[in-house]
Amino acid sequence: MFRLWFKLFSDNRMIKDTVIEDKSGDTRTHKVFHALDEACLQLQLEHPLWLESNISDFRRFSKVRFTQDSFINPIPFDYMEMQVIEED
Repeated sequence: MFRLWFKLFSDNRMIKDTVIEDKSGDTRTHKVFHALDEACLQLQLEHPLWLESNISDFRRFSKVRFTQDSFINPIPFDYMEMQVIEED
């Protein structure tokens, strides 16, 4: 099972979160993008852009923060964090 935890932070406090599970046999990359799609639907957000720094952080730490730089429109929070919590 592959599980990702998505958290929205404002003023260093978590204001919303969701966990997305993926039991499919897809590749890790497909699972990440499918989970991101689902989380954006649940949290009612636009999809963030993957900047080079985001990709690097996710590869190294299995965790990434999407700040205002990753979104086209203004966001009502400081950042969104995505973290792998279980990987098969």
